[in-house]
Amino acid sequence: MARILGLDVSTKTIGISLFEEDGRLLELTHITPKIKPRPETKLEEMFKKVDAFERLLTRYIELDIDKVVIEEPLLNSNNVYTVGTLLKFNGMISKMVSEVLNVIPDFISSYDARAYSFPELMQVRTHNKKGEPYNDKQLAKNKPVLFGGYDWNVDKKTIIWDKVANLEPQIVWEYTRNNTLKKENFDMTDAYACARAIMCKEGKWNCTEKVESEVV
Repeated sequence: MARILGLDVSTKTIGISLFEEDGRLLELTHITPKIKPRPETKLEEMFKKVDAFERLLTRYIELDIDKVVIEEPLLNSNNVYTVGTLLKFNGMISKMVSEVLNVIPDFISSYDARAYSFPELMQVRTHNKKGEPYNDKQLAKNKPVLFGGYDWNVDKKTIIWDKVANLEPQIVWEYTRNNTLKKENFDMTDAYACARAIMCKEGKWNCTEKVESEVV
């Protein structure tokens, strides 16, 4: 049976999800490479992180993966250097994935990943940012938007984590000493969402129904 690999790529952590073609989750993990000794330049550090991910990815070669989905990097930062770095690293990882697994990756935006994975999150907003209710005329013009049923300042990553945690109760999450979720959990759930979303977008999975998962 063919398998689907989902990746959420950032320069610090890469979230990884692995699914069976029928939607069962096989693995949900991450890699956060710490390069020692510290390279002299950021570019050299990126190269070494790509090498570290490549070593991890080689264990997926025999798993019959025929689809890889990578979340597109967010480009809304005002820091041009940050945007450029994300694009470089994402491109390096994408090319390496195609070479190691012999699969050309698909890409999906963060918005679409969440909207297609969890369509129930698409709702019409009933209040503005000040908490004031819209009148009937305004409501009639409003279209469903992602997280429309939540407060404007809601922690979106936590909501996605909660959705995944409910679907996959067998997952053991990582916590800090203060018993708060580690940031790496959110990279994992983003990787989960992007793989789930593209299969739902293509009509191969029904994302309104739970699929029993089996982690190996």
